[in-house]
This record gives sequence, structure tokens and C-alpha cells, in this order.
Amino acid sequence: MKLSVVILNYKVPYHLLLCLDSVTRATEHIEAEIIVVDNNSEDESCDLVQQHFPKVILIKNTKNSGFSKGNNSGVKKAKGEYVCLLNPDVVVPEDCFTRVLAYHQDLKNPGAIGVQLVDGSGEFLNESKRNIPTPRVALKKLLGNSSAYYNFDLKKDANGPTDILVGAFMFMKTELYRSTGGLDEDYFMYGEDIDLSYRIRKAGFQNYYCGETQVLHFKGESTTKDEVYLKNFFEAMSIFYRKHFRTYKTSFKLVKLSLKPIMAFEKLKINSIKIQTRLVENISLISENQDLKQALKTKFGTAVNIMTTIPSEQKNSLIVLDANFISYKECIKTIINLKSRNTIFRIKPGIFNFMIGSESKHKKGEVTDLS
Repeated sequence: MKLSVVILNYKVPYHLLLCLDSVTRATEHIEAEIIVVDNNSEDESCDLVQQHFPKVILIKNTKNSGFSKGNNSGVKKAKGEYVCLLNPDVVVPEDCFTRVLAYHQDLKNPGAIGVQLVDGSGEFLNESKRNIPTPRVALKKLLGNSSAYYNFDLKKDANGPTDILVGAFMFMKTELYRSTGGLDEDYFMYGEDIDLSYRIRKAGFQNYYCGETQVLHFKGESTTKDEVYLKNFFEAMSIFYRKHFRTYKTSFKLVKLSLKPIMAFEKLKINSIKIQTRLVENISLISENQDLKQALKTKFGTAVNIMTTIPSEQKNSLIVLDANFISYKECIKTIINLKSRNTIFRIKPGIFNFMIGSESKHKKGEVTDLS
């Protein structure tokens, strides 16, 4: 078997269905398996997977043991030569895995590969490619200077080496994942992707960024940086620095002292973003489905413009992208190309009667029922 795709799910059943629909299309011409690990969601996630994707290998954990343990349990079952870790709030284009596989085979001494991640509004996510976050680099970032934290030397649409990747999409040889120990289970949440990326580098491999492949990530960061977030975030940083940077004691103390006031400031910024709204003047549906058009009209109580071609100019609109009519790759491209025009995007996956979208990396994808 060529590829195992491992998706760790926790309480996002509809994001998971959208993700699985896109992954199923992207593995259609590859000998692949899809493994979903459910971290005791206690919702309809497992039932929906079994109902709509019976070929998916489903692992039902009896408790939420965290990101690392959940993914590791999935990789233990993996039979593929390659493995790709995916978040459940990710949408991949149809040619995603074929492109990344081809890119990997052209590289010398490859470690892990990441892709260009964009949020639900089409904005590039800088964490797609990062440098090694030494305590000094992390402190600068916390103080507002991210120039050394993110890999700005590598253009977002380019392919090339980078040190640190993000756990929302990590692709590598399965043997490499296992030989480096996989995700460190001392981490519960946050930091484990940085740690694995760094250990792969220390083992003598080079990580790479594939900027020509664009993947949608609704992200779903915490909308409030509360005490639980602060605790998990700092504990993850503490584990990473104790493991790899014991000699950076002064910088680490400064990071610790700076963390709470800076996070409090970030909370204020996020709350200000949260209250911003976008004025929608019209609704456009990219589809030929007249029933879907009627469902949207009923839902929103307004006229819906149905189109069979993607507009090059569209402002102050809600654009609904029917993934039964256009490809996921076209959905992602449309969101990127029409971003920053006060436009809201929603994707309706496959056979399902709901749509998902997000206006910001600070917000989880919003699910709208169309039944």
C-alpha cells in the first residue's frame, strides 16, 4: 500500500465529513487507506463515518488522550509506505497527494513535507513554514517580531526546505515517523508538531514545504485565550525547551514572564476581530442544482443567483461552492482568488445537506444545515 491518511477527530463531525469527502477524492487513484481516530467525541462522529464512509478504518478511543497519542495510535495501524497526518478541519484538493508524492520522490534525503495552508477566508497561514523556535526566537515573536519565527525567505507559492511544519498536514515515510518515535506523548496539545519536525531535522533529514499545493484549513483556534489555553501552551513550550534547549535559561525565563501579559493582549485583539461583521448584499451559488438554490433561498429568505462559471469579480457576497459541481481544488482556488473583497465563502460537500465556511483564522468553521 502506498499511503495511509490518519485523521484525528474530536467533536467536529461535520468538518470530518467534509474532510473525508475531499480525502476520498484525493486518494481515488492511489493505493491508500484512510484511518480516522476518534478521541472519545461522545457525539455522532463515529456513526456518521460508519454510515457514509464504510471503507474508512475507524478507531474509537475510550478517552481523549491528546493529539500525540491519538495520532500515534492511528499510525500504529497504518500499512502505507507513506503516512499523512491531517486535521479534521482540513480540505484537500484532488491532486494533493499525487503532487506531494511526486515531490517527495524528487528530493534528496527528505524528512517531512508540509503544504501551503490557507484559512477559510483565503488568507495564507504563516505557520505552514517556520524556522526553529529557539527561546530567543520565541521571545521575539511574543514581543511582536515574527521575522525569525516564520520562514519568510521561502515564498508562499514556492517549494523548498524549511525546518518546522504544522501538524494539520504532515506527510512523510511511515518508517521515518516510527523510527523517530512519532509524536511525543508528553505533549497533550500544542508543540508536538514543532517537536517532531525538530527531531526529524536532528536525525539528519531535511523537512520541505510544497507551496504549489494549497490546502484549506479552517483552523479553529481558541477564540479566547483563557487560563486553560495558557496552561497548555506554556506546558508545551516548557517540554520542548527542556528537551532541546536546556542551556537557554535566561531566554526561557523571559518567555515565561512575558507569556501571560502578551496573551491577555492577544485576547483583546481577538475579541475585537470577533465583533467585526461583513455586509452581504447577495448570495451566489456555483452549481446547476436548482434544489440547492431553493434550499438556500428558504434558509436565508432572499434571492439566490445560480452560476455555472466562477466569477472573476464578486464583492460583498456570500458565495456557496457546490463540491458536487466543481472540484475541491476549484473551491480552494476560488476562495484564495476572491479573498479580501468582503466576501464570505461556504463549501457544500458531496451528498450532504450542510455547508461549512469561516471568515477568519480565529474562528472555527461555521456549519449551516440546509435540510
